[in-house]
Amino acid sequence: MPRSRPYRVGLHERLRDPEHVAAYLNAAGKESQDVFMLALRDVAEAHKISKVALAAGVNRETLYRTLSARGNPTFTTLESILEAVGVELHYRARAKRKRNAPAGGIAAAHGSPRTL
Repeated sequence: MPRSRPYRVGLHERLRDPEHVAAYLNAAGKESQDVFMLALRDVAEAHKISKVALAAGVNRETLYRTLSARGNPTFTTLESILEAVGVELHYRARAKRKRNAPAGGIAAAHGSPRTL
């Protein structure tokens, strides 16, 4: 039976593929901003932090700070990091949600006067 290898080794190998990076970041982004930032750090580590920093036009220490738990990158920095790892942002319209109550709320649906 072959020996197993650490999870992060396999993850970093997969994160060198831009298609996998895009899927990984999309899944993380659906969870929360914190999860997305952790995932982006995984991606940057897989691509070597110093190389990503150079390609993104920031120094290594700044990139580490940006991708830390307290990091808050600017949109420009985020775009630069994503470009450095071979992915880009895309936007799409949200699916329309079904509304249970008509506009104006329950009171408006029943003709009741609104009270504050």
